[in-house]
Amino acid sequence: MASFGHRREVGPRVAERLRAAGHRVIELAEANRELLRREAARALRDAAEPPDALVVVGGDGMANLGIDLVAGTGLPLGIVPSGTGNDLADGLGIPTRDTEAAIDLLLEALERGPRTIDAGTIRQGEVTTWFGCVVSAGFDAVVNERANLMTRPRGRSRYVVALLRELATLTPRRYRIHADGRTIEVDAMLVSVANNRSLGGGMRIAPDADLSDGLLDLFIVGRMSRLRFLRMFPKVFRGEHTDLPEVTILTVAAVRIEAEGIVAYADGERIGPPPVEVSVAPGALRILA
Repeated sequence: MASFGHRREVGPRVAERLRAAGHRVIELAEANRELLRREAARALRDAAEPPDALVVVGGDGMANLGIDLVAGTGLPLGIVPSGTGNDLADGLGIPTRDTEAAIDLLLEALERGPRTIDAGTIRQGEVTTWFGCVVSAGFDAVVNERANLMTRPRGRSRYVVALLRELATLTPRRYRIHADGRTIEVDAMLVSVANNRSLGGGMRIAPDADLSDGLLDLFIVGRMSRLRFLRMFPKVFRGEHTDLPEVTILTVAAVRIEAEGIVAYADGERIGPPPVEVSVAPGALRILA
């Protein structure tokens, strides 16, 4: 049981209800993500009996940690959302604002069995990482990078401040994108590769994305003025941007992104500067949802 996040009471509540339902639970709660990753990997490796599942409590970053541990192994992953961004849980139909309902769903899925969905991989240099939601390599990644460097304010407001600061100097970047054998050279504001329909706490960048179709959605927002971009941005949260002339969405199996002055993120976790290679692994993830 991996428990981590800003609502620290949720993890113990999940463990309590799992034990009450007759499950044996090993709880892990560490001071930071890397310690938790290491201890969770050790617990899975050294378990006296094969575990039934790995359950993570938190937001998309915690779901990403769980995916990186279990994708391709056959071990089911359970998610109880309690983070600031719960996009994967939302895409899976897990209640994001009702902890008890999310735990109910987890317990039902443990009895019923997991569903199978796709996972993505992103390679940067010699390192390959799994992801479940979205790879960002555009304006949203720049905002994420700035927010991670800020110490104040705390919580979601930090990302709002970072967004406003980056908007002041927003300019398109030149991208060279290789998508399933096709080369696209474009000046773009946003470039993302989506397995899930949303990121960033509800930005529905690819509203028709399907977690189990064996494909990814390449999302590109081309050059536009700062004012037009600012007007477009609220539409992304509603999924109403797809018919704009600057927006392109392509279904792909593999993408290579090349650009300068940008850092790629996967599920809100820092990957590093391009080039990055993104691909889908159909059916690589078993989810308790």
